[in-house]
Amino acid sequence: MDKKKQICVIGGGKWGQNHIKTLRQMGNLGGIVESNTQRLEELLKQYPVKGFRDIDEALASGFDGYTVAAPAPLHYELAKKLLENGQNVLVEKPMTLSSETSRDLVEIAERNKVRLMVGHVLLFHPAIRKIKEQIDEGKIGKLYYLYSNRLNLGTVRTEEHVFWSFAPHDISVLDYLVGHPAIQIESKGTKFLQKNVCDYTMTQLTYPDNVHAHIFASWLHPFKEQRLVIIGSKGMFTFEDSSTEKEIKFYDKHIEFEKDLPIKVEKPTEIIPYEKKQPLTEELKYFIENLDQRIEIADGKSGWEVVKVLEKAQKLIDNSQS
Repeated sequence: MDKKKQICVIGGGKWGQNHIKTLRQMGNLGGIVESNTQRLEELLKQYPVKGFRDIDEALASGFDGYTVAAPAPLHYELAKKLLENGQNVLVEKPMTLSSETSRDLVEIAERNKVRLMVGHVLLFHPAIRKIKEQIDEGKIGKLYYLYSNRLNLGTVRTEEHVFWSFAPHDISVLDYLVGHPAIQIESKGTKFLQKNVCDYTMTQLTYPDNVHAHIFASWLHPFKEQRLVIIGSKGMFTFEDSSTEKEIKFYDKHIEFEKDLPIKVEKPTEIIPYEKKQPLTEELKYFIENLDQRIEIADGKSGWEVVKVLEKAQKLIDNSQS
């Protein structure tokens, strides 16, 4: 039996611990890097693997790949060092905090012929994968428009506005479902709670072939909603990840024209079945399975495209507020 690939997790915070726990369950956890000595000791008691205070120590141990789950401001320098040392890397979202540094990581990975993947975990949600499959098979006909609502009360950030905090998931999902990054962006936001941080943003995206989308993000909202809606010429999909049922609904509704008059066609709603799996497990499994191949989903270039949208939206919002 082939020896399982060994992955080292950099960062033992909340999301890093999710990586650690999942990789351990999969039998692929090889090491943990955590600068906080007390936290590292606690993690190693729970997960008896190799532990390191810094990345240089870990590099000497020869792991098959690394996941970077440290705070976002550290993503660039950590991923850069790993890639320059010929290592395969999965870096959490957002990939970096600027399009320039994201592009740099893509170029370093290409130059060193190593795999670079970004932790856009919703691309591995079985419901999103099923919706993509159904769109590609023509279930809803020509794609018209999509929208994503990501709303909640909190957690309010004090340094990054709500679009940077909430929207990376939505941008990655919309790009994935359309099959192309946005070619035009418009964005507006409003600050209520703090002087320099937006609590509410509305961003409109234009894609090739006259496909449109918008993202509504707010952490100043009475209830939690993570809703995705996709409209096509032959029907419509909805998926609400914040609901208990997490159902994909197909609405067999569309408009037809008879003698130049629009006629509504409406048939019963259908629940689209899909296999319930943990997105993080599927993401890490995909990373490991493609360590010696090519990353096609959530690769470095797609992560760079997401950061470009985040950066452009922030500039538009900031300019509108000045």
